[in-house]
Amino acid sequence: MIHIEQITYSYGRRKAPVLADFSLNIEQGKIYGLLGKNGTGKSTLLYLICGLLHAQKGKVTFDGIDVTLRRPEVLQEMYLVPEELDLPNISLARYVRLNAPFYPRFSQERLEACLKDFEMSSDVRLGSLSMGQKKKVYVSFALATGVRFLLMDEPTNGLDIPSKALFRQVVARHMSEDSTLLVSTHQVRDVETILDHIIILEKSNVLLNASIADICAAVRFEERAMGEPLDDVLFMQPSMRGNMVVVPNNDPDSETSVDLELLFNCVEAGKFPSISQK
Repeated sequence: MIHIEQITYSYGRRKAPVLADFSLNIEQGKIYGLLGKNGTGKSTLLYLICGLLHAQKGKVTFDGIDVTLRRPEVLQEMYLVPEELDLPNISLARYVRLNAPFYPRFSQERLEACLKDFEMSSDVRLGSLSMGQKKKVYVSFALATGVRFLLMDEPTNGLDIPSKALFRQVVARHMSEDSTLLVSTHQVRDVETILDHIIILEKSNVLLNASIADICAAVRFEERAMGEPLDDVLFMQPSMRGNMVVVPNNDPDSETSVDLELLFNCVEAGKFPSISQK
């Protein structure tokens, strides 16, 4: 488990903290979506979890070990896919030879399977790839490491529309069942079908920390035509054919898919009902 305890971090002494007295637990075996407006500290949080940034106050631990110590037993169980990346101008084969030994469960077979699903060849030179191709290779390598905690910051930025669909397929097919994926993104449509837990941040506050199952048990996401009743609506926003609405789910045997954009706006507006925060 990753335990984040009352951390405070700011970029410079005179600047307001990006995160202040912030606490959160991230459990193993889930795919988390980390959502929030620009400047809420999503990317900063990922770097703090990896120990690449050090909080001015508080602590982040992995299985009880302070991540800032950068101990091998922690580093071999975490991998970060940053939003922007630059790969060396070497072959992928050499890149694997240099980096795979740091991850005891690295799988060459899984790497090749991910690349194949991304419609990429394993015989490539990294420096000659486009940004989208680099993302595909980097995500493939990340999944092949077999780490327990995989962190991704805007992983679909730079991917074209077909590749975004492939991204969802690759993650769903090749994530280990006992691994955790924490995805920070604004592109909610790109990832909403693979998530099983949602965290929404605002100004160091966790507005929502709940599983998809609990969210679906609490509310329904519907589209209602103009003129349909709105008496039971918790939150709504206009659509081409009427209104997209969030309503209480009064039938536990009938659930809808989660509309992440609608959910986010509902939570930000303070209209989402109170449910168990896990």
